[in-house]
Amino acid sequence: MNAAVFQGPDPAVRHAWNDLVQRIVEAQQAYYGNDAPILSDAAYDSLMGELIDLERAHPGLRTPDSPTQRVGAPKMTDFASFTHPSQMLSLDNVFSPTELADWMHRTQAALGGEPVNWLCELKIDGLAVNLVYRDGRLVTGATRGDGRVGEDITPNVRTIRDLPGVLTADPAPREIEVRGEVFFPTAAFGDLNASLVADKKAPFANPRNAAAGSLRQKNPAITATRPLHMLVHGIGVHNEAGTMIRQSQTYELLGSWGLPTATTFRVLNSVGAVLDFVAYHGEHRHDLAHDIDGIVVKVDDLAAQQRLGNTSRAPRWAIAYKYPPEEVNTKLLGIEVGVGRTGRVTPFAVMEPVLVAGSTVARATLHNPTEVARKGVLIGDTVVIRKAGDVIPEVLGPVVGLRDGTEHAFVMPGHCPSCGAELRPEKESDKDIRCPNARSCPDQLVERLVGLAARDGLDIEVLGEKGARALLSSKVLDNEAGLFDLTADDLVEADLIRRQLTDESGDEEKFQYVFTRAAKKSDPPEMVREGRVLSVNGAKLLANLETAKTQPLWRVINSLSIRHVGPVAARALAGALGSMAVIREASVEELARIEGVGEIIAEAIVEWFAEPWHRDIVERWAQAGVRMADAPPQTEARPQTLAGLTFVVTGTLEGFTRDDAKDAIVVRGGRAAGSVSRKTDYVVVGAGAGSKATKAAELGVPVIDEEAFRRLLESGPSGVESVSGPDR
Repeated sequence: MNAAVFQGPDPAVRHAWNDLVQRIVEAQQAYYGNDAPILSDAAYDSLMGELIDLERAHPGLRTPDSPTQRVGAPKMTDFASFTHPSQMLSLDNVFSPTELADWMHRTQAALGGEPVNWLCELKIDGLAVNLVYRDGRLVTGATRGDGRVGEDITPNVRTIRDLPGVLTADPAPREIEVRGEVFFPTAAFGDLNASLVADKKAPFANPRNAAAGSLRQKNPAITATRPLHMLVHGIGVHNEAGTMIRQSQTYELLGSWGLPTATTFRVLNSVGAVLDFVAYHGEHRHDLAHDIDGIVVKVDDLAAQQRLGNTSRAPRWAIAYKYPPEEVNTKLLGIEVGVGRTGRVTPFAVMEPVLVAGSTVARATLHNPTEVARKGVLIGDTVVIRKAGDVIPEVLGPVVGLRDGTEHAFVMPGHCPSCGAELRPEKESDKDIRCPNARSCPDQLVERLVGLAARDGLDIEVLGEKGARALLSSKVLDNEAGLFDLTADDLVEADLIRRQLTDESGDEEKFQYVFTRAAKKSDPPEMVREGRVLSVNGAKLLANLETAKTQPLWRVINSLSIRHVGPVAARALAGALGSMAVIREASVEELARIEGVGEIIAEAIVEWFAEPWHRDIVERWAQAGVRMADAPPQTEARPQTLAGLTFVVTGTLEGFTRDDAKDAIVVRGGRAAGSVSRKTDYVVVGAGAGSKATKAAELGVPVIDEEAFRRLLESGPSGVESVSGPDR
């Protein structure tokens, strides 16, 4: 997903902002969406800090879609979605005692200078979870997701042994949201990974990923075998929860009801005492049963919290102090390069494996040749790497004093390691080096197939990297153009559609077919080709391809691997123009005027469609039946009751999914936008609607419910007699 591209007067500023947003959003998707971070906490925090500073200097950059205004990213899985009764906010960060003290002084000044009691607690490095109890019984457990909608993981949450299914409260609250953090004990982490490796399964990167992965098991029985724990630290919506005046009182109340609460929190009354608390736990962070990455400091008085309020993504009454990430030294053995789906060639460090922040590290990204030179690292150096408890480390720089003269500089290869094409920047000012052979570079082809099969693409479940390589190496596919032409015969007749497995004895005769398998006597003869038939995965692939043909237009656009075009831009294009035919014929000027697109993306789209083989992909997909317009054929003649009107849909509707509601708007001539502005005509609200409804009220934009939305679809504005907000 990409945030909306800023249309500012300074191209250099605009480019810097767009680059930061792209890198942050990619990191968010990897961290929140896949439980597989691509940046260290320190690198992510640094990028976010740069973005915050840039937006402070240029306020026009700060759009509702900016990562500085949102909470994380939703996790896309097979779990049902759950709309939180109240938003789960994130926390702003500080990184030094001086910054923390400054925040405390500012917060106290905002409260009129009155004395403040500060509640200090450990920042557990786990998975944020929201619990809903009704009449004392646990009814829902859900992940935070994007703060408004998470995943319903109730059966798995019920397996956590220290979490009560029924509260001991008497009387029990009618309804209460309880927030907390699920963690995996560090002492048990090594044993878990050892058992996974023994079973030839992938180990987890760190205890946080173990907690997240354990809670997202499709089979709760597996979750039940994992020693997960939870500590609760706050409440959201509540009824009859008592007359609390301090946050610390809520902890006492939750503990009295049988909920697991931390015993390490303290309420302190001075900056010095808070800094002492921070320093103590920084020194003793490895003495705990769980990982921590900092300290959370909150205003304890609940009335003061209300006075301070929240931003769009974080409370003003709380802050997270982040400890400096752990650093270790290791040997830089070499620098290699990888090729991405848009041709970007990225150097990465290959290091002597070293244990840091709970996991063994052997590689680290170096981004581009300019970054390698800027860090001043030489192959053979002892380097300092930093890792703050996540998967991908950062190379900080060399330990120059340990050089012995055998080190040598990295030279970026002049030719693609995958296809041999000459490498070059796409534009003179680019830092990135790219392989220009987009049409036939094997690594780019594989990455594009894997990308279009992703959750935010066409969602083709069984098309992963190994499957993509098998399809290409067997010549079943030349590129993605023929994907939807695949047949059962194509798969069965491809000799190389299989994955070789080698056991510890080196026996290479053992293998498992990816899309085909050896035929059995029980298989129908008409399905057998030269002793092989479709495997379960082969049948799934063909079924998934048929389903993928019906995906909405924005997903098709997002699957084309057009540079700079992610889900946000794809939705904007689909909502504004409605069909692939219109998009491919649009000019840069027409595309750039679309909110959420802008000049850089517009230029990339026009350049992409200028390539004949790119157009061939779209044409062959269309001929195979892939949806190329947001209005299905049977609804193209729908009355244009919403012509010229802009809508924002928020919350959960009973009769529409979010995509269905947007489709209904588009086929009637309207525009489905992602954020509320003065140009919005109506905001459609369902259960769990939050800041967008609030924003609409602030701007005087009419807010309508699902019933009024249906009347609008049928009759247009004349069918809605009254809505909230001023007359339009």
